[in-house]
Amino acid sequence: MYRLYIRRCSSTFFHQYTAKNEPVLEYRRNSNELKQVQKVLDEYKSKVTRVPCIIDGKEFWTEDIQKQVLPFDHKHVLAEYCYADKSLLEKAIERAVKNQPKWDLMPIEQRANIFLKAADLASDLKWRSHLVATTMLGQGKTVFQAEIDAACELIDFWRFNVQHLASAMTYQPISTGDSDNNYQYRGLEGFVAAISPFNFTAIGGHLASAPALMGNTVLWKPSDTATLSNYIVYKILEEAGLPPGIIQFVPSKGVDFGKTITQSPDLAAITFTGSTTTFKTLWKWVAENLDNYRTFPRLIGECGGKNFHLIHPSADLTTVINGTIRSAFEYSGQKCSACSRVYLPRSLSNKFYSQMQNIIKNELRIDTPLKFDTFTSAVIDRNSFNRIRTSIDFARTSPATKILVGGEYDDSVGFYVKPTLIETTDPKNKLMREEIFGPVVTIYVYDDQKFDETVDLVNDTTNYALTGSIFCQDKTILEKTRERLIHTAGNLYLNDKSTGSVVNQQPFGGARLSGTNDKAGGPHYLLRFTSPLTVKNMKEPLKTFKHVSME
Repeated sequence: MYRLYIRRCSSTFFHQYTAKNEPVLEYRRNSNELKQVQKVLDEYKSKVTRVPCIIDGKEFWTEDIQKQVLPFDHKHVLAEYCYADKSLLEKAIERAVKNQPKWDLMPIEQRANIFLKAADLASDLKWRSHLVATTMLGQGKTVFQAEIDAACELIDFWRFNVQHLASAMTYQPISTGDSDNNYQYRGLEGFVAAISPFNFTAIGGHLASAPALMGNTVLWKPSDTATLSNYIVYKILEEAGLPPGIIQFVPSKGVDFGKTITQSPDLAAITFTGSTTTFKTLWKWVAENLDNYRTFPRLIGECGGKNFHLIHPSADLTTVINGTIRSAFEYSGQKCSACSRVYLPRSLSNKFYSQMQNIIKNELRIDTPLKFDTFTSAVIDRNSFNRIRTSIDFARTSPATKILVGGEYDDSVGFYVKPTLIETTDPKNKLMREEIFGPVVTIYVYDDQKFDETVDLVNDTTNYALTGSIFCQDKTILEKTRERLIHTAGNLYLNDKSTGSVVNQQPFGGARLSGTNDKAGGPHYLLRFTSPLTVKNMKEPLKTFKHVSME
């Protein structure tokens, strides 16, 4: 159905368009998808790919050359890329501002068609295998984690954004006998800056493409540790027909990029995924330059989390254990939504600890993602490794905490941290409050009769509010607890793990220090990147200035 639409775009088809979630490939042994991804893995391992800055479709290189290495084998260089300096960033801004009006005037159905074509290209094994392979190598994801991210979620973003746009356009204001009234979506005046993270290739593609779909031009700063996979996304968009200069691909130092965009009077919006600290810094820089802007910049941010699993004594323990293993330790806990704190009733603690320790010690393979039975691999880089190590070392010395299993780390070959389970007797311990962003989960055991007090702890312990899970088989208690925890998460899960949101099934985002909760993957996200125009067309001339009441 998608390919028919690509060849012949019509306004009628656009307004009737309905997307479906991309099926997840399984990569079974001897399957076509596994053979193809293995071939592409070998191709990228055998060379160093050079990734330029791209402005108006032209490649630029500076003298500031950087290297992207394999996180699980940090002596192996995967790619070389260059940082855009201030002058190159200013050139990208100038060209983006100049290109925006013409792009915005392109019929919206034609713009949508480009992203649907990109989705079809990404779903084909040729491009899909490149997305998956570069995400496995550059970001250390297993084949399954790379598949659900770099392939499925990216494709879903592109397709469902078109559906959401088509739905939004069905609204038109009331026209009367005196006037015809029209409601139009136009891009923001200026340019949009997209700052994307390492942990999801799909987020990089989405942050850059969602504003572009709405008629904006974009400066895209990919994460240093996801540069190659994000470059593949850019190349797919290019093949899909995205005109040169709509998305400027500009790897750069964070400070250089942030200072340059916030000092430009043409900044229209920042769309960001990353740390709360960085987002606060960008917000302050915008405030410092507020008198210089042509318009008030919009700030769209998805930041960190201190996500919880709250376990009631009635919970199904098997579900709790499997869900906690996957949520806390898949992709080494490097998901914004990963479970980081657990509230465990004393009555379930012995069985929980016994089964968790057995799985962590005996069943989780921590190794290169190029071995397809690996559960999780290394963390992303040395800074991350050192930060997680500091938290584990704190747990060893704090009188309120003890390490139950794991706690080992080794950076001799790759940045490996073993899945780690910590118990604390202090529910306000910093390991229960501060984001770690690694395979470390801290558990507080509460007395069964103090469940109500524990619900208050979940709400009050941290100012993050991204994801959380309540495990409870008592439906009355489950509903009351859900109501009490309504502001603790933007994505709340009942009897399921705190990770795994799917585009248009669980639109994603959190509030408090976790961000602006604009819900990527949902129907309202795109509207943050448009400045609607209402047009009134008067049918009859105004013959008098007097009202009837004046006669």
